[in-house]
Amino acid sequence: MKYCFIFFLISTLVGLHTGYAQVGGVERLSNGKFELVFKRASGELEKMVSVKENASFLVDEIISGGSPWEIIIDGTEKSRRIDARAASNFTTSQKANGLELTWAGFEGLPTDFRVTAYVDLLPDSAMSAWRIRVDGIAGTLIRKVTFPRIAGLKDLGEEELAVPDWMGALLKSPRAVLTPGGGGFAWEYPGHMSMQFITLYNPHDAGIYLASDDSLAYSKTFTLSVDSTGMLVYGVDNYPPYEQQLTSYEPPYAFLIGGFQGDWLTAAQLYKRWAEQQHWCRDSRLANGKVPDWVENTSYWVWNRGRAANVLPPATALGKRLNSRVSVLWHWWHGGSYDDSFPEYFPPRDGNEVFKTAVSEAQQKGVNALVYMNALKWGPSTQSWVNEGAERFAAKDINGNMLSHVYNIFTHKALTNMCEATDFWKQKYASLVDTAINQYGVGGIYMDQICLNRRCYDPTHGHSIGGGNYWMTHVAEKDRLIRSKFPADRSPALAGEGVGENWLPHLDVFLALQVSKERYAGVHDWQTIPLFQSVYHAYGITFGNYSSLLTPPYDEMWPQEQAPDDTETPLDAEFNTQFLMEQARSFVWGMQPMIANYQPFLDTIRQEEIDFIERLADVRQAGLDYFVFGEFLRPPHLDVPEETIAVSRLSIYAGRSGNVTRFESKFPSVYVSAWRSKEGKAAVALASIRKQDYRVDFVMDPAEYGIGDAGSVFVNDEHGRRKLMDYDAGNSAVSLTLPPLGICFLEFVPR
Repeated sequence: MKYCFIFFLISTLVGLHTGYAQVGGVERLSNGKFELVFKRASGELEKMVSVKENASFLVDEIISGGSPWEIIIDGTEKSRRIDARAASNFTTSQKANGLELTWAGFEGLPTDFRVTAYVDLLPDSAMSAWRIRVDGIAGTLIRKVTFPRIAGLKDLGEEELAVPDWMGALLKSPRAVLTPGGGGFAWEYPGHMSMQFITLYNPHDAGIYLASDDSLAYSKTFTLSVDSTGMLVYGVDNYPPYEQQLTSYEPPYAFLIGGFQGDWLTAAQLYKRWAEQQHWCRDSRLANGKVPDWVENTSYWVWNRGRAANVLPPATALGKRLNSRVSVLWHWWHGGSYDDSFPEYFPPRDGNEVFKTAVSEAQQKGVNALVYMNALKWGPSTQSWVNEGAERFAAKDINGNMLSHVYNIFTHKALTNMCEATDFWKQKYASLVDTAINQYGVGGIYMDQICLNRRCYDPTHGHSIGGGNYWMTHVAEKDRLIRSKFPADRSPALAGEGVGENWLPHLDVFLALQVSKERYAGVHDWQTIPLFQSVYHAYGITFGNYSSLLTPPYDEMWPQEQAPDDTETPLDAEFNTQFLMEQARSFVWGMQPMIANYQPFLDTIRQEEIDFIERLADVRQAGLDYFVFGEFLRPPHLDVPEETIAVSRLSIYAGRSGNVTRFESKFPSVYVSAWRSKEGKAAVALASIRKQDYRVDFVMDPAEYGIGDAGSVFVNDEHGRRKLMDYDAGNSAVSLTLPPLGICFLEFVPR
């Protein structure tokens, strides 16, 4: 159900008092909370104001370039860009809820070519809904329609930009890293952009909320850039089917633009109100009790690579140490080398019988393994590529070229994107999963790159060319095909790389490695935030961590002359605090924690760090009502000191020289979050990476957290559960001392 449909019904029933006026040379639209002003001569956007905050979101004067849309049309020799200023005829008309703006008369285009924008103000809200329709396009190839396009976004002061780049990313002072006339930022949805909104705000003043309400997963690109005049420009690139027989194009979704006061979590809550009404929440595997019990109850994941002896016994040993369920993410189990031999996975490099026996024995000890199988890629250097004619079913770009990329820095062999819409690829991949599950008995499949989307321009594949929503339609078909072959007596799991709202009905668990982004990307301006969890924690389990106390391994099937001599050896102890930080983030952000490259000898040489994850597992398992099934809340304010720590960056593969890049940066020394259980209780999770005591002092407003007028507070740590205090509306100040490297959650139980 769409925003615009909901509010159309409301406005029809109660009446929408939207002010519309022609004043001077402008068209003004206002509902007392949000105001938009368009130039009457051209339809360019001139003003955008959030009335309550008295916040103007556009620079005072946009001389030109304020077109609310742009269209790229491909010709026989070159492409052409048109916008509002290219129209010789512009008209406006008032509609029940807003304004209709129409542009026509474009030189060199059919006489019936016209662009119509519909802009509505939502009732009793500082929010507007935007839609677009392009008519008279028969015989015309449209590459993309950028709409809405908002030019001249004003500097809000102390700006922060929050984006659902998979788990979530926060950038302070974004203008400082954008180059005028440069490429700017671009986020593909569905895909790396896991949800359909971004927000630019001043946390102490006002912010702008920018979203779409597409429930059908159409391909689009959200962008933010600085143009050649220095104006900050927001836009969404929409992709019509790249077909000349198309007569009109109207995206079946609206765009939301509005004002608010708060921060990224405030914006996430605005989005959540809509998101929880969508089919991916109703059909979520977690919300419907379809996630296998062994996944829900996993206390730790071990991410090891290589032969069974290097993977399963260490995980079994850690499970014994933690006295709880440990599961495995298993790379490099397959017969070919990593990142160039896909999808030639069988037989396993251990051999059939050794592999089956090892998997079975581990399962008898409670250890299930997700084995790696890339859901998107095929290596053109493989014999199967030639034998099966795979090139016909590869995704193609707009020029007919395959979408290939070299990931393997050692062999320089490429992998190519396959088209999800082809039956050939769906059936090929499903057959591979069938073999792994039913013949080899693995616990599940880690479907690398499944949470991505590709626009394919191959006209022989049977889908709309380029734009459309066929990708997710075929992901759903692929999921049904795979699960139809699952055995009735076991509960295999499907996991995916990254996170994405559209995949909630299809995956049991999502690998979210941004929790340790510094380890693979170093220290830079973008910071990881739990944006996805703040919206969808109760609908999907996230797990993962690149957190390791050892240097990475090297695939035995890569060129041996490039193998470093220090693989899987202890990292310098100065990076131990980084390890603790990554584990603390996982805990407070409601993720299933993970350790990479675990070996039992770490219990001795990194005793403090392994003890930390043992205590973390104990505490987390006591709070699964919050950390698996709970709702993410705004944490109470704590005055948390920052500490400078050493950070290592090293590829997930051993680099050519095996060198570690060292950074230093300041990070919080205590991590905190808040949760609500389905039973109406609340919890505040705390994890310290300090070597000193930390005095916890905060006030918990019972009304804000929905925990009744009175109740009791309990401390849950590795020693168990004990009562701390009682609370009521007049006494909700909480105080306790968190010991060095302390981990706990405070549980607020209403009477």
